Amino acid sequence: MKKDIEIPEVKGVYVAAVREKHAEYQTMDWNAYIINDTDTALEMVLLVTRGYTELDTTSTMRHSIKVLPAKSFAKIEFLQEDVLKLNNEFAVTFFADNKMFERTYVFEQNTIAEKDVKALPVMIQKGILAS
Repeated sequence: MKKDIEIPEVKGVYVAAVREKHAEYQTMDWNAYIINDTDTALEMVLLVTRGYTELDTTSTMRHSIKVLPAKSFAKIEFLQEDVLKLNNEFAVTFFADNKMFERTYVFEQNTIAEKDVKALPVMIQKGILAS
């Protein structure tokens, strides 16, 4: 039963932290994005996010995106400075080509920093990819 369910490996889908200027408050903020660098649209994308250490845990947040087109990206959430010191986990589930895909991405604690930004797939901005 459960052993018969095949969940294929996720390729070309990323979670990134991007530092960008907030238009209203004129502050530099970190935001999490999901990036679809595949040639297929992702359907019914479900994201469950949380921050944690052995001592602290944030609330669990849930997000959904009906369709994320091929070669595109979408903002997931704002990352407050206080949560950057935690492990930030993004559990992502979606459908593509009539198959269900699932992967958990993690930004290890204190790894989201301006000095570590690099070019990102699909996006013009630079940022940090979760492992």
